[in-house]
Amino acid sequence: MITYLEAIRLAQQKALATDPRVFLYGQDIASFGGAFKATKNLSKEFPGRVFDATLSEDAIVGMAIGAAIEGMRPIVEMQFADFSTCGLNQIVNHAATLYYRTGVPCPIVVRLPSGGTSGGGPFHSQSMEALYAHYPGLVVVTPATVEDAYTMLFDAVALDDPVIFCEHKFLYNHLKAESLPETSLPIGKARLARTGRDATIVTHGAMLHESLAAATELAEEGFELEIVDLRSVKPLDTDTILASVARTGRLLCVSEEWPWGGVTSEVIARVSAEGFGLLDVAPMRVNAKDTPVPYHPDLWSVHRPTASTIAAAARRLLLS
Repeated sequence: MITYLEAIRLAQQKALATDPRVFLYGQDIASFGGAFKATKNLSKEFPGRVFDATLSEDAIVGMAIGAAIEGMRPIVEMQFADFSTCGLNQIVNHAATLYYRTGVPCPIVVRLPSGGTSGGGPFHSQSMEALYAHYPGLVVVTPATVEDAYTMLFDAVALDDPVIFCEHKFLYNHLKAESLPETSLPIGKARLARTGRDATIVTHGAMLHESLAAATELAEEGFELEIVDLRSVKPLDTDTILASVARTGRLLCVSEEWPWGGVTSEVIARVSAEGFGLLDVAPMRVNAKDTPVPYHPDLWSVHRPTASTIAAAARRLLLS
């Protein structure tokens, strides 16, 4: 069995093996193999192409941008997504705007170990996808399966645009697959993770699996939920979302990020603007609580959406 984390390592291995322009850069990723071991043994297999970085996210991204300008394709690892804000200036003011300003591509991939884990607290648990999706020029992907963790990372390296790769830490060792695919959906294309007739759930990342569990629970009550896995939030596959809502007439958006100005807000805004006539009732959303992420496992378990809270929201939507 291949874990979500191993799929990320194998995608980097494949990228290094197939493209001499690729190199890895991040804190403790060489001899130590990274905080989560996503680069374990890669420095031995590819000497001179896996580098330990200084403790400065700003410097890490700046170096990667400079290398990309010179024709390289760096993959940068942030130890935690939260720390990437220390490199925010380089990401949003330089990488995102480089092609617009100069006509020179900036093919970098910034890996963000994202989302909450028990005991992680406010500095190691944030979901940053909506923040980075706000800026033109960035591609933001949120793989929710082992297969997508592998194919989307490899595909991200091939893009000429800077990619923010939001990999969910909770899935690293929990999620497994028997094998890796040889083909994949393109970045920017959503996937129907479950078909149904009564309501649509639009979600991404770890919340896909909570939503699938909620759908299984409601199926025992006679309701069939359709689930759209966004896979990437920038670009956003509005067509697939609208097609699903056209079939079901109801929309529930689920995300682990905070509610204000997030992905759920954007999805509901687009459906309301472009598919208002498809809706039988007002759309709903489920997000994390609008507070910093708590340390205590019991508090964290009620801070983020779960299968039970998603199922409860879906019942309200179905009965409205």
